[in-house]
Amino acid sequence: MQFHSITGQKETKEQLVQMIQHNRLSHALLFLGKEGSGALQLAMAFAQYIVCEKVNGKSSMVNRQSSIGASLFGEPEPQPVNDQPKATNDSCGECPACKKATELIHPDIHFSYPVITKKTGEKPISADFIKEWREFVVQSPYGNVYDWLQFIGAENKQGNITATECNDINRTMSLKSFESEYKILIMWKPEFLGKEGNKLLKLIEEPPPNTLFIFVAENEDMILPTILSRTQLVKIPLLSNMEVEAALELKEGVSVQKAGQIAAIAEGNYREALQLLQHAEDDWQAMLREWLNAILKTGPVAQVKWIDETAKLGREKQKQFLKYFIHLLEQAVRLRAIGDAGNAQPTADHDFALRLNKICSIGQQEAIINELDKASYYIERNANAKMLFHALSIRLYHIISNKSVILVN
Repeated sequence: MQFHSITGQKETKEQLVQMIQHNRLSHALLFLGKEGSGALQLAMAFAQYIVCEKVNGKSSMVNRQSSIGASLFGEPEPQPVNDQPKATNDSCGECPACKKATELIHPDIHFSYPVITKKTGEKPISADFIKEWREFVVQSPYGNVYDWLQFIGAENKQGNITATECNDINRTMSLKSFESEYKILIMWKPEFLGKEGNKLLKLIEEPPPNTLFIFVAENEDMILPTILSRTQLVKIPLLSNMEVEAALELKEGVSVQKAGQIAAIAEGNYREALQLLQHAEDDWQAMLREWLNAILKTGPVAQVKWIDETAKLGREKQKQFLKYFIHLLEQAVRLRAIGDAGNAQPTADHDFALRLNKICSIGQQEAIINELDKASYYIERNANAKMLFHALSIRLYHIISNKSVILVN
């Protein structure tokens, strides 16, 4: 993967390139970025940049061995290798090292990620799932850990980076590099390392020469403090709405109007934008209108019917719906604060937000947003959808009808 193929993150890319060009590369880096920011893609592009033969000015060890002298078997004498590095801001994408890195088969770039136990008593390691990992990265480059676990058939099993995996990392990273000058480990989701992660401390603190660890995480509070303290932090910001909108237009062929709407809801999360794009034909507004009417007008029978239908949608669609409702409420709050300035051509979402302002005060809107955030959190953790939306309907009724914002607490 090359830097130019990654959406946005111009400043971060420049920072990573300067680490190499100015010889300021730490042996352990923490790429910290929220879901959809492209942190894993940046880590892979950075690893490819490091092993690229054009960037470091050196061919692989195999090629260098063949350039010692003329062939004894009458083959053409190899061309001299230029060992002087060339200043460039991206990997070439053409040398053998880049091609292997792109296909995730470079012998000196290793990956570690949460895995599951398929059979009772077995001790899985990342290498057992390397085929699935390569397919997943190609199909879902911005996928989250839930996407990955479902991809490998985890169902309700919890992913983990095991003690056996840590032992395998210690063994692998203690060996000399095979082709490249550097030996690199990219660990995705170090949050899934329990106390067994302490097995890696000595290796991280005193690594063999030219060994690089890249940890890719979303939540630094969930990382072992002993590992966190041994890494150099590289913060990966969320994408801007403009970057998401441009990527949807150029890479996905989305119209300007739809790309703008999706980018506004995604709020810098490109995975969320791609999920919204998949469900772009879903009429979230009609679904929301039906729900609010059931809560405020038509009563319990209509609520039960709506909840039964919503429970069948699946977790991702339920989260997308709640995200859309939050977006409308946030738009309503902005309209209340700044008015209709800049809305020469009001959209359907704009009109719906104005209606929300008529039935809810700003305090009620904030209370509803808080409830929707919590509901999304519980859905992510396999809450029973029927029970959740029943409870949420009751809470919204009291917040809107009785103005009982205190119920939120």
